[in-house]
Order: sequence, then C-alpha cells, then structure tokens
Amino acid sequence: MREEKLLNYLKGACTGRKYRASGAELEAALGISGTDLRKLVNRMRRKGIPIGSDRCGYFYAATAGEVFSTIQQLQSMENGLAAARRGLERSLDAFPLREGAS
Repeated sequence: MREEKLLNYLKGACTGRKYRASGAELEAALGISGTDLRKLVNRMRRKGIPIGSDRCGYFYAATAGEVFSTIQQLQSMENGLAAARRGLERSLDAFPLREGAS
C-alpha cells in the first residue's frame, strides 16, 4: 500500500530529476518518517523500480542517464561505508584481547 502511494506520487509529481521532491516533502505528503521513506525507497529499488535521487531529493527516473547517475551515487556511498568499516576493523587492534570475547 505505501509502495503504491509513493510510486503514484513520484510518477505523478516527480518524474525526472527536474521535478524531484526532498525527503521532507515526501515525508509530509505521505505521512511517514525519514527512516521509513529510505527503507521504502530501498525496497522498491530492489524490485527494479527506477527511483532516482540526488542530494536534493527523490524522483521517478525519466531516462537511463538518471538511473545511471543514481547508481553512481549509491556506489560512492557503498565505497564510503566500506572504508568506514575497514577503519573500524583496524581500530580493534587498540583493544586488548579478552579470553571468551567474541
């Protein structure tokens, strides 16, 4: 139900990057939290629905180029998260090992 509501909103009012809506706008229009919006977008993208985004908001992609630029943005985020994880893994060396620790 919420997926359909978001999809209809994006297709109707936000087709193409030019007509993107900020997260706050979508939260207010759909009556959901930012966390729920991000989870919903992620779930819909996993199903192959072309929801684009940039630093300013979300939109229903109108071109392959808009999808591609969103893919590049996600790849950059993924690389940043992997670098943060690796840094935290290195930080574990500073902690003494305790017997029985997992």
